[in-house]
Amino acid sequence: MNLKNLIRKDLNQMAESKMTVAKLLIEQLNIWGVKRIYGVVGDAIIGLMDELAKQSEIKFIAVKHESIAAMMASAEAKLTGNLGVCLATMGPGLGNLLNGLGDAHLDKAPVLAITGQAPTQKIGTDYKQYINQQELIKPFASYSSLLAHPDAITKLLVKAMHYSLEKGAVTHLSIPKDLFNSLSNAIIQEKPLIITGEFNFSMSEMSVVSTIMEDAKQPIILAGMGARHAASEVTELAGKWGAGILVSFGAKGYFSAENTFLLGGIGQGGNPLAKDLFKNTDVVLIVGATWWPENYVPTSAKIIQIDNVVENIGKGIPVNIGVVGDAKKLVSLLSQNLKKPQNPHWVKQCQTVKDKWNKINDQERSTSGSPIHPARIVKAINDSVANDAIISVDTGDVTVWVNRSFVPTQQTFLFSGTWRTMGFGLPAAMAAKLVHPGKQVVAVVGDGGLEMSLADLLTAVRYELDITIVVFNNHSLQMEKDKMLVGGYEPKGVSLTNPNFMQIANGCGLKGFEIKNEKELDNILKEALVFNGPVLVSVETAPIVHPETQ
Repeated sequence: MNLKNLIRKDLNQMAESKMTVAKLLIEQLNIWGVKRIYGVVGDAIIGLMDELAKQSEIKFIAVKHESIAAMMASAEAKLTGNLGVCLATMGPGLGNLLNGLGDAHLDKAPVLAITGQAPTQKIGTDYKQYINQQELIKPFASYSSLLAHPDAITKLLVKAMHYSLEKGAVTHLSIPKDLFNSLSNAIIQEKPLIITGEFNFSMSEMSVVSTIMEDAKQPIILAGMGARHAASEVTELAGKWGAGILVSFGAKGYFSAENTFLLGGIGQGGNPLAKDLFKNTDVVLIVGATWWPENYVPTSAKIIQIDNVVENIGKGIPVNIGVVGDAKKLVSLLSQNLKKPQNPHWVKQCQTVKDKWNKINDQERSTSGSPIHPARIVKAINDSVANDAIISVDTGDVTVWVNRSFVPTQQTFLFSGTWRTMGFGLPAAMAAKLVHPGKQVVAVVGDGGLEMSLADLLTAVRYELDITIVVFNNHSLQMEKDKMLVGGYEPKGVSLTNPNFMQIANGCGLKGFEIKNEKELDNILKEALVFNGPVLVSVETAPIVHPETQ
Protein backbone atom coordinates (compact mmCIF):
# COMPACT_ATOMS: atom_id res chain seq x y z
CA MET A 1 0.00 0.00 0.00
CA ASN A 2 1.49 3.36 -1.01
CA LEU A 3 1.79 6.40 1.26
CA LYS A 4 -1.21 8.20 -0.20
CA ASN A 5 -3.46 5.17 0.38
CA LEU A 6 -2.16 4.87 3.94
CA ILE A 7 -3.01 8.51 4.59
CA ARG A 8 -6.50 8.02 3.17
CA LYS A 9 -6.97 4.89 5.29
CA ASP A 10 -5.97 6.83 8.41
CA LEU A 11 -8.31 9.67 7.48
CA ASN A 12 -11.19 7.26 6.96
CA GLN A 13 -10.56 5.66 10.34
CA MET A 14 -10.58 9.11 11.95
CA ALA A 15 -13.87 9.91 10.28
CA GLU A 16 -15.54 6.79 11.71
CA SER A 17 -15.34 8.01 15.30
CA LYS A 18 -15.96 11.46 16.70
CA MET A 19 -13.04 13.35 18.16
CA THR A 20 -12.82 16.47 20.26
CA VAL A 21 -12.09 19.81 18.69
CA ALA A 22 -8.67 19.80 20.36
CA LYS A 23 -7.74 16.38 18.95
CA LEU A 24 -9.03 17.27 15.49
CA LEU A 25 -7.00 20.47 15.52
CA ILE A 26 -3.79 18.62 16.37
CA GLU A 27 -4.44 15.84 13.86
CA GLN A 28 -5.18 18.40 11.13
CA LEU A 29 -1.99 20.36 11.85
CA ASN A 30 -0.03 17.11 11.83
CA ILE A 31 -1.44 16.00 8.47
CA TRP A 32 -0.34 19.35 7.02
CA GLY A 33 3.23 18.88 8.27
CA VAL A 34 3.36 21.11 11.35
CA LYS A 35 6.19 19.91 13.62
CA ARG A 36 6.24 22.55 16.36
CA ILE A 37 3.89 24.94 18.16
CA TYR A 38 5.44 27.82 20.08
CA GLY A 39 3.50 29.26 22.98
CA VAL A 40 2.68 30.04 26.59
CA VAL A 41 0.07 28.07 28.52
CA GLY A 42 -3.05 29.86 29.78
CA ASP A 43 -6.44 29.03 31.24
CA ALA A 44 -8.37 29.35 27.97
CA ILE A 45 -6.26 26.73 26.13
CA ILE A 46 -5.83 24.00 28.77
CA GLY A 47 -8.10 21.67 26.78
CA LEU A 48 -5.72 21.89 23.83
CA MET A 49 -2.67 21.49 26.07
CA ASP A 50 -4.14 18.24 27.40
CA GLU A 51 -4.34 16.82 23.88
CA LEU A 52 -0.84 18.04 23.03
CA ALA A 53 0.42 16.12 26.06
CA LYS A 54 -1.13 12.89 24.76
CA GLN A 55 0.71 12.83 21.44
CA SER A 56 4.28 13.07 20.17
CA GLU A 57 4.02 14.15 16.52
CA ILE A 58 3.88 17.88 17.25
CA LYS A 59 6.26 19.33 19.83
CA PHE A 60 5.09 22.16 22.05
CA ILE A 61 7.88 24.67 22.68
CA ALA A 62 7.11 26.49 25.93
CA VAL A 63 8.58 30.00 26.01
CA LYS A 64 8.54 32.74 28.63
CA HIS A 65 6.59 35.39 26.71
CA GLU A 66 4.08 35.15 23.89
CA SER A 67 5.94 37.67 21.72
CA ILE A 68 8.87 35.24 21.67
CA ALA A 69 6.51 32.46 20.55
CA ALA A 70 5.29 34.53 17.61
CA MET A 71 8.84 35.58 16.67
CA MET A 72 9.96 31.94 16.70
CA ALA A 73 7.01 30.97 14.50
CA SER A 74 7.88 33.82 12.14
CA ALA A 75 11.56 32.83 12.05
CA GLU A 76 10.69 29.20 11.29
CA ALA A 77 8.35 30.29 8.48
CA LYS A 78 11.02 32.59 6.99
CA LEU A 79 13.66 29.90 7.18
CA THR A 80 11.60 27.05 5.71
CA GLY A 81 8.71 28.59 3.77
CA ASN A 82 6.44 26.26 5.75
CA LEU A 83 3.73 27.19 8.21
CA GLY A 84 4.86 28.54 11.58
CA VAL A 85 2.37 28.11 14.43
CA CYS A 86 2.09 29.96 17.73
CA LEU A 87 -0.38 29.48 20.57
CA ALA A 88 -1.63 31.72 23.38
CA THR A 89 -4.47 32.22 25.76
CA MET A 90 -7.18 34.83 25.25
CA GLY A 91 -6.87 38.58 25.85
CA PRO A 92 -3.36 39.44 27.08
CA GLY A 93 -2.02 36.24 25.51
CA LEU A 94 -3.06 37.44 22.07
CA GLY A 95 -1.98 40.97 22.95
CA ASN A 96 1.53 39.72 23.64
CA LEU A 97 1.64 37.77 20.35
CA LEU A 98 1.09 40.92 18.31
CA ASN A 99 4.70 42.09 18.17
CA GLY A 100 5.93 38.84 16.63
CA LEU A 101 2.88 38.66 14.36
CA GLY A 102 3.71 42.16 13.12
CA ASP A 103 7.11 40.85 12.04
CA ALA A 104 5.53 37.92 10.18
CA HIS A 105 2.91 40.18 8.57
CA LEU A 106 5.34 42.71 7.12
CA ASP A 107 7.92 40.11 6.07
CA LYS A 108 5.22 37.91 4.49
CA ALA A 109 5.97 34.85 6.61
CA PRO A 110 3.18 32.22 6.69
CA VAL A 111 2.20 32.10 10.37
CA LEU A 112 -0.94 30.76 12.06
CA ALA A 113 -1.83 32.08 15.51
CA ILE A 114 -4.22 29.98 17.60
CA THR A 115 -5.73 31.55 20.70
CA GLY A 116 -8.25 30.59 23.29
CA GLN A 117 -11.38 32.66 23.86
CA ALA A 118 -14.01 33.05 26.56
CA PRO A 119 -16.51 30.17 26.91
CA THR A 120 -19.27 30.46 24.31
CA GLN A 121 -21.88 31.60 26.85
CA LYS A 122 -19.55 34.41 28.01
CA ILE A 123 -18.62 35.87 24.62
CA GLY A 124 -19.63 39.54 24.44
CA THR A 125 -20.02 39.87 28.21
CA ASP A 126 -17.77 41.43 30.85
CA TYR A 127 -16.01 38.11 31.36
CA LYS A 128 -12.36 38.30 32.47
CA GLN A 129 -9.85 38.93 29.69
CA TYR A 130 -12.58 39.02 27.03
CA ILE A 131 -12.08 41.19 23.99
CA ASN A 132 -13.16 40.90 20.37
CA GLN A 133 -10.00 39.19 19.18
CA GLN A 134 -10.89 39.45 15.51
CA GLU A 135 -10.83 43.23 15.85
CA LEU A 136 -7.66 43.22 17.95
CA ILE A 137 -5.65 41.24 15.38
CA LYS A 138 -7.15 42.87 12.28
CA PRO A 139 -4.11 45.02 11.33
CA PHE A 140 -1.88 41.93 11.16
CA ALA A 141 -4.06 38.97 10.18
CA SER A 142 -5.21 38.57 6.60
CA TYR A 143 -7.77 36.06 7.86
CA SER A 144 -9.18 35.67 11.38
CA SER A 145 -12.18 33.68 12.54
CA LEU A 146 -13.93 32.61 15.73
CA LEU A 147 -14.94 28.97 15.98
CA ALA A 148 -18.68 29.03 16.70
CA HIS A 149 -19.47 25.32 16.34
CA PRO A 150 -17.36 22.16 16.87
CA ASP A 151 -18.21 20.81 13.41
CA ALA A 152 -16.51 23.77 11.70
CA ILE A 153 -13.05 23.22 13.20
CA THR A 154 -11.23 21.55 10.29
CA LYS A 155 -12.82 23.77 7.63
CA LEU A 156 -11.75 26.93 9.45
CA LEU A 157 -8.31 25.56 10.24
CA VAL A 158 -7.66 24.41 6.67
CA LYS A 159 -8.86 27.76 5.33
CA ALA A 160 -6.46 29.58 7.65
CA MET A 161 -3.48 27.33 6.83
CA HIS A 162 -4.13 27.44 3.11
CA TYR A 163 -4.40 31.24 3.13
CA SER A 164 -1.17 31.62 5.12
CA LEU A 165 0.80 29.38 2.80
CA GLU A 166 -0.69 30.75 -0.41
CA LYS A 167 -0.33 34.43 0.48
CA GLY A 168 2.61 34.41 2.87
CA ALA A 169 0.29 35.85 5.48
CA VAL A 170 -0.63 35.80 9.15
CA THR A 171 -3.91 34.06 9.94
CA HIS A 172 -5.68 33.52 13.24
CA LEU A 173 -8.16 31.12 14.74
CA SER A 174 -9.88 31.92 18.05
CA ILE A 175 -11.45 28.98 19.90
CA PRO A 176 -13.76 29.30 22.94
CA LYS A 177 -12.44 27.46 25.99
CA ASP A 178 -15.41 25.09 26.26
CA LEU A 179 -15.23 23.99 22.61
CA PHE A 180 -11.81 22.35 22.89
CA ASN A 181 -13.41 19.40 24.71
CA SER A 182 -16.54 19.30 22.54
CA LEU A 183 -17.06 16.33 20.23
CA SER A 184 -17.15 17.15 16.54
CA ASN A 185 -18.40 15.60 13.32
CA ALA A 186 -15.65 17.37 11.36
CA ILE A 187 -13.44 15.34 9.05
CA ILE A 188 -9.68 15.72 8.70
CA GLN A 189 -8.74 17.17 5.31
CA GLU A 190 -5.69 15.87 3.49
CA LYS A 191 -3.18 18.48 2.38
CA PRO A 192 -3.60 18.88 -1.37
CA LEU A 193 -0.75 18.29 -3.76
CA ILE A 194 -0.40 21.62 -5.54
CA ILE A 195 1.44 21.70 -8.85
CA THR A 196 2.38 25.26 -9.69
CA GLY A 197 2.17 26.07 -13.37
CA GLU A 198 5.27 27.92 -14.51
CA PHE A 199 5.09 30.98 -16.71
CA ASN A 200 6.46 29.81 -20.05
CA PHE A 201 7.49 33.22 -21.31
CA SER A 202 8.93 33.56 -24.78
CA MET A 203 11.33 36.30 -25.81
CA SER A 204 8.62 37.81 -28.00
CA GLU A 205 6.54 38.33 -24.85
CA MET A 206 9.60 39.68 -23.05
CA SER A 207 10.72 41.89 -25.94
CA VAL A 208 9.86 45.13 -24.15
CA VAL A 209 12.11 44.08 -21.24
CA SER A 210 14.85 42.98 -23.61
CA THR A 211 14.73 46.30 -25.48
CA ILE A 212 15.21 48.33 -22.30
CA MET A 213 18.08 46.09 -21.20
CA GLU A 214 19.75 46.33 -24.62
CA ASP A 215 19.62 50.15 -24.41
CA ALA A 216 21.26 50.23 -20.96
CA LYS A 217 24.69 51.78 -20.68
CA GLN A 218 25.02 51.70 -16.89
CA PRO A 219 22.96 48.75 -15.59
CA ILE A 220 22.54 47.55 -12.01
CA ILE A 221 20.87 44.39 -10.67
CA LEU A 222 19.26 44.64 -7.24
CA ALA A 223 18.75 41.15 -5.77
CA GLY A 224 16.66 40.25 -2.74
CA MET A 225 15.43 37.17 -0.92
CA GLY A 226 13.36 36.19 -3.95
CA ALA A 227 16.62 35.54 -5.82
CA ARG A 228 17.58 32.75 -3.43
CA HIS A 229 17.40 30.02 -6.06
CA ALA A 230 18.51 32.23 -8.94
CA ALA A 231 21.90 33.43 -7.69
CA SER A 232 23.90 31.63 -10.39
CA GLU A 233 21.58 32.95 -13.11
CA VAL A 234 21.85 36.50 -11.75
CA THR A 235 25.64 36.16 -11.68
CA GLU A 236 25.71 34.94 -15.29
CA LEU A 237 23.44 37.78 -16.43
CA ALA A 238 25.55 40.36 -14.62
CA GLY A 239 28.64 39.10 -16.45
CA LYS A 240 27.02 39.29 -19.88
CA TRP A 241 25.28 42.62 -19.24
CA GLY A 242 28.18 44.25 -17.43
CA ALA A 243 25.94 45.06 -14.47
CA GLY A 244 26.90 45.65 -10.86
CA ILE A 245 25.00 43.53 -8.32
CA LEU A 246 23.59 45.12 -5.18
CA VAL A 247 21.82 43.02 -2.55
CA SER A 248 19.32 43.53 0.24
CA PHE A 249 20.35 42.26 3.68
CA GLY A 250 18.20 39.15 3.17
CA ALA A 251 20.19 38.15 0.09
CA LYS A 252 23.58 38.80 1.68
CA GLY A 253 24.63 35.17 1.71
CA TYR A 254 23.48 34.22 -1.79
CA PHE A 255 26.45 35.59 -3.72
CA SER A 256 30.15 34.92 -3.24
CA ALA A 257 32.23 37.88 -2.11
CA GLU A 258 34.64 36.90 -4.89
CA ASN A 259 31.97 37.66 -7.50
CA THR A 260 33.49 40.32 -9.75
CA PHE A 261 30.23 42.22 -10.09
CA LEU A 262 29.04 42.03 -6.47
CA LEU A 263 29.13 45.51 -4.97
CA GLY A 264 27.53 44.63 -1.61
CA GLY A 265 24.48 46.07 0.07
CA ILE A 266 22.71 49.35 -0.46
CA GLY A 267 21.32 51.58 2.26
CA GLN A 268 22.64 52.12 5.78
CA GLY A 269 25.04 49.29 6.55
CA GLY A 270 25.72 48.53 2.90
CA ASN A 271 28.55 49.68 0.66
CA PRO A 272 28.58 53.47 1.15
CA LEU A 273 30.52 53.98 -2.09
CA ALA A 274 27.78 52.26 -4.12
CA LYS A 275 25.33 55.07 -3.36
CA ASP A 276 26.55 57.48 -6.06
CA LEU A 277 27.07 54.65 -8.53
CA PHE A 278 23.50 53.44 -8.04
CA LYS A 279 22.11 56.94 -8.47
CA ASN A 280 23.84 57.17 -11.86
CA THR A 281 22.47 53.91 -13.27
CA ASP A 282 20.11 54.10 -16.24
CA VAL A 283 18.45 50.66 -15.93
CA VAL A 284 17.76 48.66 -12.76
CA LEU A 285 16.69 45.03 -12.86
CA ILE A 286 15.18 44.08 -9.49
CA VAL A 287 15.08 40.35 -8.79
CA GLY A 288 13.03 39.24 -5.80
CA ALA A 289 13.53 42.43 -3.77
CA THR A 290 11.27 45.10 -2.30
CA TRP A 291 14.11 47.08 -0.66
CA TRP A 292 14.28 50.60 -2.09
CA PRO A 293 15.94 52.89 0.48
CA GLU A 294 15.32 56.60 0.07
CA ASN A 295 18.39 58.77 -0.58
CA TYR A 296 20.29 55.79 -1.99
CA VAL A 297 18.32 55.09 -5.19
CA PRO A 298 18.23 56.50 -8.74
CA THR A 299 15.48 58.94 -9.69
CA SER A 300 15.52 58.71 -13.49
CA ALA A 301 16.43 55.10 -14.25
CA LYS A 302 14.15 52.61 -16.03
CA ILE A 303 13.14 49.98 -13.49
CA ILE A 304 12.22 46.37 -14.27
CA GLN A 305 11.01 44.19 -11.41
CA ILE A 306 10.83 40.37 -11.40
CA ASP A 307 8.92 38.75 -8.55
CA ASN A 308 6.83 35.62 -8.10
CA VAL A 309 4.29 37.53 -5.96
CA VAL A 310 2.17 40.02 -7.90
CA GLU A 311 1.53 42.11 -4.77
CA ASN A 312 5.27 42.87 -4.55
CA ILE A 313 5.40 44.55 -7.96
CA GLY A 314 5.70 48.29 -7.45
CA LYS A 315 5.61 47.98 -3.66
CA GLY A 316 7.25 51.27 -2.74
CA ILE A 317 9.25 51.20 -5.97
CA PRO A 318 8.55 53.34 -9.09
CA VAL A 319 8.51 50.34 -11.45
CA ASN A 320 8.22 50.74 -15.23
CA ILE A 321 7.76 47.04 -16.04
CA GLY A 322 6.80 44.26 -13.67
CA VAL A 323 7.13 40.57 -14.56
CA VAL A 324 5.49 37.96 -12.33
CA GLY A 325 7.09 34.54 -12.47
CA ASP A 326 9.93 32.28 -11.42
CA ALA A 327 13.13 34.32 -11.05
CA LYS A 328 15.41 31.45 -12.00
CA LYS A 329 13.69 30.82 -15.34
CA LEU A 330 13.10 34.46 -16.19
CA VAL A 331 16.65 35.62 -15.46
CA SER A 332 18.01 32.65 -17.39
CA LEU A 333 15.81 33.53 -20.36
CA LEU A 334 17.00 37.14 -20.33
CA SER A 335 20.64 36.05 -20.06
CA GLN A 336 20.42 33.57 -22.93
CA ASN A 337 18.98 36.14 -25.29
CA LEU A 338 21.05 39.17 -24.27
CA LYS A 339 23.17 40.29 -27.21
CA LYS A 340 24.39 43.66 -25.97
CA PRO A 341 28.11 43.71 -25.10
CA GLN A 342 29.34 45.12 -21.80
CA ASN A 343 30.06 48.81 -21.43
CA PRO A 344 33.74 48.58 -20.38
CA HIS A 345 33.72 52.08 -18.87
CA TRP A 346 30.77 51.18 -16.58
CA VAL A 347 32.28 47.81 -15.68
CA LYS A 348 35.48 49.58 -14.67
CA GLN A 349 33.49 52.03 -12.49
CA CYS A 350 31.79 49.10 -10.76
CA GLN A 351 35.10 47.34 -10.19
CA THR A 352 36.69 50.52 -8.83
CA VAL A 353 33.86 50.96 -6.32
CA LYS A 354 34.13 47.32 -5.26
CA ASP A 355 37.93 47.39 -4.83
CA LYS A 356 37.97 50.72 -3.01
CA TRP A 357 35.27 49.63 -0.58
CA ASN A 358 36.98 46.29 0.08
CA LYS A 359 40.14 48.14 1.13
CA ILE A 360 38.26 50.57 3.37
CA ASN A 361 36.21 47.77 4.88
CA ASP A 362 39.30 45.62 5.55
CA GLN A 363 40.95 48.53 7.34
CA GLU A 364 37.86 49.25 9.42
CA ARG A 365 37.44 45.57 10.33
CA SER A 366 41.03 45.50 11.57
CA THR A 367 40.63 48.46 13.95
CA SER A 368 42.42 47.79 17.24
CA GLY A 369 41.49 48.93 20.72
CA SER A 370 39.39 48.21 23.75
CA PRO A 371 36.43 48.53 24.12
CA ILE A 372 36.31 46.74 20.80
CA HIS A 373 35.22 48.39 17.56
CA PRO A 374 31.95 46.82 16.29
CA ALA A 375 33.46 46.15 12.85
CA ARG A 376 36.29 44.24 14.54
CA ILE A 377 33.76 42.09 16.42
CA VAL A 378 31.92 41.33 13.17
CA LYS A 379 35.22 40.33 11.56
CA ALA A 380 35.93 37.93 14.43
CA ILE A 381 32.51 36.35 13.98
CA ASN A 382 33.05 36.29 10.21
CA ASP A 383 36.39 34.50 10.59
CA SER A 384 35.08 31.91 13.05
CA VAL A 385 31.62 30.78 11.90
CA ALA A 386 30.93 27.92 9.52
CA ASN A 387 30.45 28.73 5.85
CA ASP A 388 26.85 27.51 6.01
CA ALA A 389 25.98 28.86 9.45
CA ILE A 390 22.60 30.42 10.20
CA ILE A 391 23.07 33.88 11.69
CA SER A 392 20.16 35.65 13.36
CA VAL A 393 20.68 39.38 13.74
CA ASP A 394 18.76 41.54 16.17
CA THR A 395 17.40 44.96 15.27
CA GLY A 396 19.49 48.02 16.05
CA ASP A 397 23.13 49.00 15.82
CA VAL A 398 24.18 45.36 15.34
CA THR A 399 22.08 45.15 12.18
CA VAL A 400 23.91 47.88 10.32
CA TRP A 401 27.35 46.77 11.51
CA VAL A 402 26.77 43.14 10.45
CA ASN A 403 25.42 44.34 7.12
CA ARG A 404 28.42 46.64 6.64
CA SER A 405 31.24 44.44 7.85
CA PHE A 406 30.31 40.77 7.37
CA VAL A 407 31.70 39.25 4.16
CA PRO A 408 29.53 36.16 3.60
CA THR A 409 30.25 32.82 2.01
CA GLN A 410 27.00 30.83 2.11
CA GLN A 411 25.59 31.87 5.48
CA THR A 412 21.85 32.37 5.93
CA PHE A 413 20.72 35.54 7.71
CA LEU A 414 17.53 35.83 9.78
CA PHE A 415 16.31 39.26 10.84
CA SER A 416 13.21 41.39 11.34
CA GLY A 417 13.07 43.03 7.94
CA THR A 418 10.29 45.60 7.80
CA TRP A 419 8.76 45.43 11.30
CA ARG A 420 12.26 45.76 12.77
CA THR A 421 11.44 44.69 16.28
CA MET A 422 14.15 44.55 18.91
CA GLY A 423 14.45 41.23 20.70
CA PHE A 424 14.21 39.14 17.49
CA GLY A 425 17.75 37.71 17.50
CA LEU A 426 17.46 35.17 20.34
CA PRO A 427 14.07 33.66 19.40
CA ALA A 428 15.07 33.46 15.74
CA ALA A 429 18.24 31.57 16.66
CA MET A 430 16.31 29.14 18.85
CA ALA A 431 13.78 28.45 16.10
CA ALA A 432 16.59 27.97 13.56
CA LYS A 433 18.29 25.38 15.77
CA LEU A 434 15.03 23.49 16.26
CA VAL A 435 14.47 23.42 12.49
CA HIS A 436 18.11 22.64 11.59
CA PRO A 437 19.70 20.90 14.59
CA GLY A 438 22.78 19.98 12.55
CA LYS A 439 23.60 23.56 11.54
CA GLN A 440 25.74 26.03 13.44
CA VAL A 441 23.48 28.83 14.69
CA VAL A 442 24.73 32.19 15.96
CA ALA A 443 22.66 35.06 17.33
CA VAL A 444 24.24 38.52 17.05
CA VAL A 445 22.40 40.83 19.43
CA GLY A 446 22.70 44.20 21.08
CA ASP A 447 22.48 44.54 24.84
CA GLY A 448 19.16 46.41 24.55
CA GLY A 449 17.66 43.82 22.23
CA LEU A 450 18.74 40.90 24.40
CA GLU A 451 17.28 42.52 27.50
CA MET A 452 13.88 42.49 25.79
CA SER A 453 14.03 38.69 25.49
CA LEU A 454 16.38 37.89 28.37
CA ALA A 455 14.01 35.48 30.17
CA ASP A 456 14.07 33.15 27.19
CA LEU A 457 17.69 32.29 27.76
CA LEU A 458 15.99 29.69 29.94
CA THR A 459 14.16 28.36 26.87
CA ALA A 460 17.49 27.72 25.14
CA VAL A 461 18.60 25.78 28.23
CA ARG A 462 15.30 23.92 28.61
CA TYR A 463 15.51 22.50 25.09
CA GLU A 464 19.32 22.11 25.13
CA LEU A 465 19.73 24.31 22.06
CA ASP A 466 23.33 24.47 20.89
CA ILE A 467 23.39 28.14 19.91
CA THR A 468 25.96 30.88 20.43
CA ILE A 469 24.72 34.33 21.45
CA VAL A 470 27.16 37.19 20.86
CA VAL A 471 26.19 40.39 22.69
CA PHE A 472 27.42 43.80 21.57
CA ASN A 473 27.64 45.30 25.06
CA ASN A 474 27.93 49.07 24.57
CA HIS A 475 25.64 49.97 27.50
CA SER A 476 23.20 51.95 25.38
CA LEU A 477 20.55 51.90 22.70
CA GLN A 478 23.33 52.83 20.31
CA MET A 479 21.36 53.40 17.11
CA GLU A 480 18.95 55.80 18.84
CA LYS A 481 21.84 57.47 20.62
CA ASP A 482 23.65 57.94 17.30
CA LYS A 483 20.60 59.52 15.68
CA MET A 484 20.16 61.91 18.60
CA LEU A 485 23.80 62.97 18.47
CA VAL A 486 23.88 63.40 14.68
CA GLY A 487 20.54 65.24 14.72
CA GLY A 488 21.68 67.66 17.42
CA TYR A 489 19.36 66.29 20.08
CA GLU A 490 20.18 65.71 23.73
CA PRO A 491 20.62 61.94 24.25
CA LYS A 492 17.90 60.97 26.71
CA GLY A 493 16.66 57.53 27.73
CA VAL A 494 19.29 55.68 25.73
CA SER A 495 21.67 54.65 28.52
CA LEU A 496 21.18 51.08 29.77
CA THR A 497 21.57 49.59 33.21
CA ASN A 498 23.11 46.30 32.19
CA PRO A 499 23.57 43.19 34.29
CA ASN A 500 26.71 41.12 34.20
CA PHE A 501 25.65 39.06 31.18
CA MET A 502 28.17 36.30 31.89
CA GLN A 503 26.77 35.80 35.39
CA ILE A 504 23.20 35.94 34.06
CA ALA A 505 24.09 33.27 31.49
CA ASN A 506 25.73 31.03 34.06
CA GLY A 507 22.79 31.49 36.42
CA CYS A 508 20.38 30.40 33.69
CA GLY A 509 22.46 27.34 32.83
CA LEU A 510 24.31 28.62 29.76
CA LYS A 511 28.06 28.76 29.40
CA GLY A 512 29.02 32.40 29.80
CA PHE A 513 32.04 34.25 28.45
CA GLU A 514 33.06 37.88 28.84
CA ILE A 515 35.44 39.65 26.46
CA LYS A 516 36.86 43.00 27.52
CA ASN A 517 40.09 43.05 25.54
CA GLU A 518 40.54 42.77 21.79
CA LYS A 519 43.48 40.39 22.25
CA GLU A 520 41.18 37.70 23.67
CA LEU A 521 38.35 38.23 21.16
CA ASP A 522 39.23 35.65 18.50
CA ASN A 523 40.27 32.84 20.82
CA ILE A 524 37.30 33.12 23.17
CA LEU A 525 34.86 33.39 20.29
CA LYS A 526 36.28 30.25 18.66
CA GLU A 527 36.08 28.42 22.00
CA ALA A 528 32.45 29.48 22.42
CA LEU A 529 31.48 28.29 18.95
CA VAL A 530 32.75 24.75 19.51
CA PHE A 531 31.18 24.43 22.98
CA ASN A 532 28.40 21.82 23.03
CA GLY A 533 25.37 23.62 24.41
CA PRO A 534 23.93 27.14 24.65
CA VAL A 535 26.60 29.82 25.05
CA LEU A 536 26.51 33.57 25.64
CA VAL A 537 29.49 35.78 24.84
CA SER A 538 29.36 39.36 26.11
CA VAL A 539 31.75 41.67 24.25
CA GLU A 540 32.61 45.13 25.57
CA THR A 541 31.83 47.20 22.49
CA ALA A 542 33.04 50.69 21.64
CA PRO A 543 30.16 53.19 21.28
CA ILE A 544 31.09 54.11 17.69
CA VAL A 545 28.64 56.29 15.77
CA HIS A 546 27.79 54.38 12.59
CA PRO A 547 29.25 56.31 9.62
CA GLU A 548 25.94 56.45 7.73
CA THR A 549 23.74 57.58 10.60
CA GLN A 550 21.11 60.06 9.43
